[in-house]
Amino acid sequence: MAAEPIPLPQPRPDTSGPDTGTPDISAPDAKAPDAAAAKAGAPNTGATGSGVHVDKPIDTPLPQPATTAPLPSADAINPERFGAKPADPAYGAFQRGLYKTAYNLALVRAQNGDPAAQTLVAEILSRGLGVPLNPAEAAKWYAQAAEQGIPESQFQYALMLLDGRYVKKDEKGAYALMQAAAEAGNRLAQFNFAQLLVQQDPGDAGIARAVPYYERAAATGLADAQYAMAQVYANGVGGKPHDDAQARRLLAQAARQNYDTAQIDLAAWMIEGRGGVRDLKSGFNWMKQAAEGGNVAAQNRLAKLYMGGIGTDPDLILAGAWYVVARRAGLIDPEMDDFLQGLTDDQTKQALQKANRLP
Repeated sequence: MAAEPIPLPQPRPDTSGPDTGTPDISAPDAKAPDAAAAKAGAPNTGATGSGVHVDKPIDTPLPQPATTAPLPSADAINPERFGAKPADPAYGAFQRGLYKTAYNLALVRAQNGDPAAQTLVAEILSRGLGVPLNPAEAAKWYAQAAEQGIPESQFQYALMLLDGRYVKKDEKGAYALMQAAAEAGNRLAQFNFAQLLVQQDPGDAGIARAVPYYERAAATGLADAQYAMAQVYANGVGGKPHDDAQARRLLAQAARQNYDTAQIDLAAWMIEGRGGVRDLKSGFNWMKQAAEGGNVAAQNRLAKLYMGGIGTDPDLILAGAWYVVARRAGLIDPEMDDFLQGLTDDQTKQALQKANRLP
């Protein structure tokens, strides 16, 4: 009989348990909004009544690729990622925001087989920078540059092959191109290739094959990979030992990049003292940052921290206000519903007024 698979924890989970003796700040399991539910599946970071920590396996599907995050500003893109030197006129125009000029300059060279120019043309077309958006045409240029070994084009074309909207779907071809781009040092390819490896084999062996790619991407500062490695260490999978201290360090690295789920987990770990010293005030501040950033689960948990006076002075009005914000987004927590019912009419009015002014 095959061993039971050990799935890799999904990036951006929303659940983590409370510290013993403090209110449960985890998101409710039932009736949560789709966005919150899709992120569920983090390790159980709570403690039992006896104070003994219990880790539970995470059983969720793979996260979406890192590329689902908003694309960076074109001005912040280093032209060397396309395989060209910054002195190139087309890339110079691209950096200055002269996208139509960049396109015209690059197109001639692309048509003559220059892979760096082909990649630039594909990038401009795929994002509609100064020209009409045309992903299908972009795919043709990405394909040509990928054949000539440009890692950025290999990665982008691999994504298109996996998606199958603008080119014929080809998972085998996508796998080969993603691996080539990962080996060449493209950090998004490293993260996504690791995801493919886990998808192929969700057991510990698959995670072990993925870990080197997660590690390489994490070392470049990619928050998705830092969070993935934090979960690897938190669960002791993929050939890595269970190491809460290392997991907490990685959570902090991702949290500092405004990765909201890492902020939620780091907050919970600090509040319960997992992986390091207990720091209620810092835990509260990380939860508040995630809540103000729009994370619904964090908004609900922040309400509970205000309600219990954990890391901050108790504030029933702000507790009610933050829960109102979360509830308006679709999250329903029976415990917090009861809390709202217990407020006086005047407190409820104040909470609603504050909720209307919160982010």
